[in-house]
Amino acid sequence: MSQALIAALQDPTRYPHPVHDIRVVETHISWVVLTGDYAYKIKKPVDFGFLDFTDRDARRHFCEEELRLNQRMAPGLYLEVVGITGTPESPVLGGDGEPFEYALKMREFPQSALLAEVQARGELTDAHIDALAAQIGRFHQQTPTVQPDHPLNTPQAIVAPMRQNFEQIRPLLSEDADRVQLDALEAWTECAIRRLEPLLQARCDQGFIRECHGDLHLGNATLINGQVVLFDCIEFNEPFRLIDIASDAAFLAMDLEDRGLRSQARRFVNGWLEQTGDYQALALLNLYKAYRALVRAKVNLFRLHQEQDGVQRAVILRKYRSYANLAERYSAIPSRFLIITHGVSAVGKSQVALRLVEALGAVRLRSDVERKRLHQTGSDALYSEAASAATYARLHELAGLALQAGFPVVIDATYLKQAQRAQAWQVAEATGVPFLILDCQAPDAVVRQWLAERQAAGDDPSDATLEVVQAQQASREPLSGEEQIHSVRIDTHQMVSVDELVAGIRQRLPGF
Repeated sequence: MSQALIAALQDPTRYPHPVHDIRVVETHISWVVLTGDYAYKIKKPVDFGFLDFTDRDARRHFCEEELRLNQRMAPGLYLEVVGITGTPESPVLGGDGEPFEYALKMREFPQSALLAEVQARGELTDAHIDALAAQIGRFHQQTPTVQPDHPLNTPQAIVAPMRQNFEQIRPLLSEDADRVQLDALEAWTECAIRRLEPLLQARCDQGFIRECHGDLHLGNATLINGQVVLFDCIEFNEPFRLIDIASDAAFLAMDLEDRGLRSQARRFVNGWLEQTGDYQALALLNLYKAYRALVRAKVNLFRLHQEQDGVQRAVILRKYRSYANLAERYSAIPSRFLIITHGVSAVGKSQVALRLVEALGAVRLRSDVERKRLHQTGSDALYSEAASAATYARLHELAGLALQAGFPVVIDATYLKQAQRAQAWQVAEATGVPFLILDCQAPDAVVRQWLAERQAAGDDPSDATLEVVQAQQASREPLSGEEQIHSVRIDTHQMVSVDELVAGIRQRLPGF
């Protein structure tokens, strides 16, 4: 019946709208009939264990679920569920009578607009990454929380698919080196699970298990009218979708790193953290990324045992090992440092800090972002002495959290007072990491120009005015002799290349 239906739907006269060109895209679970302006997705009557579409009512239900779930992030892309009446040989879309099949109607977009294709052409920009971070962060803040008594809202449910990976991969491996690597990854995973179990429980208790996307990667993001749109979230399996928001974000970070985009993966993670404020998730990030990499590795092994061609088998096995090696890198012991910036508002500190994010994998903590997260008040109160003290205390709390999670940290703040710098130094001492001050300098005229440009753009988290900057310059406390020993001067208006900047920092911080 299905093949007859798909063949009949390749007749342009079957559609109640103009048809420009008909093509059929087939996956293991669906057919998508492309007609030019619209696409019709029909689920195959298959049962793979993790999904079961064999029943017509189930296919209707999951079409409706796919519509509901994807309209959260792509309302203009997912339109309606259409009943198909008549017969497979002579189908009618939306006709009278009892439907024998259902299709999900969507707006069609060119495959060249997929971010995976954009990236393959070398056209993926930082603006795309920032848009992904902002959209996904907002989505994770708004999507419904799983009820406390839901069976998927437990640490055991979170780690079950991690353990399943090893159970399913091991019988498919034939070489000793692959088995040894898998055993080491399993041992690291179990150690991480034991160490992080209290945090996993806290994630459940605090509402971080939510109705997520479940399949965030560049192949499920596209450009529509120049805007990034995420689509094709998982509708058919609740355990894949009702997950920790950090696991959802980790999938995209892993996908970017697999594509060799390490700096953009770091940029994405930092943008997501700034949007959500979920710095608690840092301790789980590498565990979740390793889990996601091993899912991809496993899927390739499944394909390996369906492939007979020797050349294709070698390609698939190489891809498995690439993902396994990526998972192994997430288990490595990290190097850490604490760097703070020093300088008045609009001197260029944030750009310097962002370079360290992309080049060294640091977590950037921004005073302007955390100040507003703490103080939902007007701009005058934001810069009061009490608000500033609370902001720095929060920055130092988050820095300790990130350092303990194994990440290097750069705090993007003015640090104009010696007491503030001393508090940051104490965080470094308490966690046993190197400490460095980036002394950011620029002529007053340049600072005024940058401040005016920032205010005109209206897209910066800082509300600092010229009056604020002038007050900062008047009250700043210069670096002491001991502080200067631990500082590097950066002339931000004559910014050196990122490689030179990183090289200079590495000279001061052995091990990087």
